[in-house]
Amino acid sequence: MTFPTIQLPQRALTLARNVITMPKVIYFSLPVLIALTAFMAVSETPGILRDWTINQSPTQVDSGNISDGKCSTRKGFFTNCSAHLTYTYKGQSYDKDVEIMFVDIHAGDYDTDIVISGDHPELATLSLGLDMLWNRIITLAVFVALLGGACIVMIFQILRVWNVCGQLHRPALLEPVPVEITAFQRRGKRLTVTYADKVAGKQTGRAAHTRFEPGQEPLIVGEKAGKSVALAVWHGNTSLPVLLDNRLERIELTAEERANALAPLAAAFGGRPPELVAQGKKGPSIKARLARVLLIILLFIAGIFGYWLWYVTSAGSQFTSPGMDLNNMMPAPINRWGCDQLKKRFGDQRAPFGCTASDYTSWK
Repeated sequence: MTFPTIQLPQRALTLARNVITMPKVIYFSLPVLIALTAFMAVSETPGILRDWTINQSPTQVDSGNISDGKCSTRKGFFTNCSAHLTYTYKGQSYDKDVEIMFVDIHAGDYDTDIVISGDHPELATLSLGLDMLWNRIITLAVFVALLGGACIVMIFQILRVWNVCGQLHRPALLEPVPVEITAFQRRGKRLTVTYADKVAGKQTGRAAHTRFEPGQEPLIVGEKAGKSVALAVWHGNTSLPVLLDNRLERIELTAEERANALAPLAAAFGGRPPELVAQGKKGPSIKARLARVLLIILLFIAGIFGYWLWYVTSAGSQFTSPGMDLNNMMPAPINRWGCDQLKKRFGDQRAPFGCTASDYTSWK
């Protein structure tokens, strides 16, 4: 599909500065995400390293005391547990505070003990922390990867916009290109537009953000798939196209050059150029939406059942979470079968939650 275009003078031209911007929310969000990423890493990494060391030579302390122990769950599965530990080992008394965070689907209390490092008895934790060690490592890694990745993407976008804006005042050949208007917002006399290079030419798919001065409008040349298409220009080898206004005031041209450049568009549209309008999309039918919801529910149930089946038949530890919690929530016959499968592999060890007898230790 082709769109009308303009003919610019074949010489190096400059563009107005600051015609490509970043949404202000990016500048506010970036410091928050950086702080949140740093907080997660600083608050959780020492505890994980401590428990990793303890796990190399774990020693259970039977004479210790756990006080002020509590666990809280947020969003249904983010669990945070803390406790105050006091214990004596080889005549030396120790006093420690422990806090751990992990992902778990759990109902009820946790049964836990004090575990210390045989090589470094000053390091102490809860047995629950060791049971959930890989859970905690993966949880922290996912959080840091997601938050840190978002920070990197934002920083890259900001630097790219700054780099493009820094080159626009230098003369360069301009290449017109149609771009898709993906979103726009009017606030008073100001118009803010988001557009993407995915209509013709390079079709890089890159999106950019711009704000027009009062009275300016984008140079609309058509419509595609219910969205307005406007003209932008590539400035030399810059990485983002610059959206043009309908009077070409963003390009340093003479009045005669502007009139000559816009003449083909005036002829193509017969003096009635297309306008920037919001196009609504027809959503899927109610039946289709219900089918999607049902499919998601079925896939979710299948995933949970598959994970539970893997846990009771193949997991490397009977304390794998949230497998033991899922097994505990199963109907009695299924739970009994699952516990039997676990007992075949771990019968000589402590029973996991959901398979314990009244003493909370032996197999039921």
